[in-house]
Amino acid sequence: MIEDQLYRETLLEIYRNPTNRGEITKPDLEAKLVNPLCGDEVKLQIKLKRGEIVEKALFSGNGCAISQASAALLAESIQGKKLSSVNKLRGNDILKLIGINPSPSRIGCALLSLEVLMEALKSGSKS
Repeated sequence: MIEDQLYRETLLEIYRNPTNRGEITKPDLEAKLVNPLCGDEVKLQIKLKRGEIVEKALFSGNGCAISQASAALLAESIQGKKLSSVNKLRGNDILKLIGINPSPSRIGCALLSLEVLMEALKSGSKS
């Protein structure tokens, strides 16, 4: 219970002061999605080094603390990683990253950034 409260406070702090928020002028990969259930939106932009390593990842968007903190943490976590490794991320990885188990109605908020990442990787170009 105390640990859960600490994670919630951490997520709120990330939401209030997010890292990796912004725009990349000429991203190599980009995608934007909106959660149709709640209206949260996340855009993720990625700059690659040598076409295979995430040099920089930035997000922008609007939504609840869970979706925006998840996007900030995801963007931070993929920097410096090879695309082959990033492509293996799954929902459980994101839930571990944010440190909470959201209610069924909020799971979409938590995983929106992962969906955006997978869309960017799948398209291989700006969308």
